[in-house]
Amino acid sequence: MKRIVIVLCAALIGCFFGFGAFAQEHGAGEESASIASSLKYIAAALSVGISCIAGGIAVGRIGSAAMGAMSENPDLFGKALPLVGLAEGICLWGLIVAFLILFL
Repeated sequence: MKRIVIVLCAALIGCFFGFGAFAQEHGAGEESASIASSLKYIAAALSVGISCIAGGIAVGRIGSAAMGAMSENPDLFGKALPLVGLAEGICLWGLIVAFLILFL
């Protein structure tokens, strides 16, 4: 179930990136430009929102497992910290996709 949620979030981020790029490229006229502009903002907001939700879920699960492991062996702090950082990278990828949608 966890893998399905992660794959679904990644697919949605990719779809929003493609949708925002499509709306930006195929806008013609004043009305289409305003629709394309609003679709870009919706796609950017959804990509950041969904990626942050997925990152929060990942950090919560990895953090709780790391704290449990560190309670038994305090030397594991150095090994657990990079894993939490990798999970936070999901949020950063969503933000990068949003910037690409808005400014390209």
